[in-house]
Amino acid sequence: MTPTPHRTNPRPQGTNAHPLRFGYGTNGLADLRLDDALALLADLGYDGVGLTLDHMHLDPLAPDIAARTRKVARRLDALGLGVTVETGARYVLDPRRKHGPSLLDPDPADRARRVDLLIRAVRIAADLGAHAVHCFSGVLPADPTHPADPAAPADPAATADPAEDSAWKRLAETLTPVLDAATHAGVPLAVEPEPGHLLATLADFHHLRRILGDPPALGLTLDIGHCQCLEPLSPADCVRAAAPWLRHVQIEDMRRGHHEHLPFGDGEIDFPPVLEALAATGYQALTVVELPRHSHAGPHFAAQSLPFLHRAARAIPAGAEGSTP
Repeated sequence: MTPTPHRTNPRPQGTNAHPLRFGYGTNGLADLRLDDALALLADLGYDGVGLTLDHMHLDPLAPDIAARTRKVARRLDALGLGVTVETGARYVLDPRRKHGPSLLDPDPADRARRVDLLIRAVRIAADLGAHAVHCFSGVLPADPTHPADPAAPADPAATADPAEDSAWKRLAETLTPVLDAATHAGVPLAVEPEPGHLLATLADFHHLRRILGDPPALGLTLDIGHCQCLEPLSPADCVRAAAPWLRHVQIEDMRRGHHEHLPFGDGEIDFPPVLEALAATGYQALTVVELPRHSHAGPHFAAQSLPFLHRAARAIPAGAEGSTP
């Protein structure tokens, strides 16, 4: 077995040390073999990895997936990396439809394929000792008889659109067996509000939570860039508001009104207050850099991102760590 690489960017120590644990998403390292990507992240000093299940890394549909998962688990353990399992691969189920089919697909058989993928992800996550399984709702299917109204209210509870009401019920129904699997495996399911999807905001997450009866296995993936993009609250306030349900955090820079994942410093986010808020929640899982469209230069951005986050974290005032918001 390859020895654990020397970490060139260890966690800052001393009075400024912080409890946050940083990872990098493999969807931003798609041109690397998985073993090489994991070794790179360990060498750079990351605490973990956001592992997107996809054909180029850990293919959830591979016939020998159990053996592959055991091998990856051993490698993660040898490198000292934590892991969160992510399910945002663009074409893992359908080579022609990005993120298709979704949990909202009109075809029950297609919805079942997405459910099967998520249940596979839960099993893989359990075998890897992952903190959570990430997922998202998908886009509301187009209905030519009910064109979307761009002025429609953001709060799903305030809409009387029967197509949207039906979509929320469909989402709850399709997620139920996944939540059952997550409960059995002891791995939280962390739903991500995604711009443009049915479940796009924190308000949407709470709407789903209420429909499902607030199951313990249902948690939240909070993407800090998405907060900057479209939430009414600041990213730091979003962290504080989401604290009780946080199971996974993704982080990158972004600009208001533009859903474009940017390297740190290229957007508008003030990161020290965000990390201070996150540290104050007592959040223990990974905060994962999410730069999928920069995969062509993934090693460069992985090397640049961690020092940026450590500098931002050193700005957290003493006493902010682990306190209650």
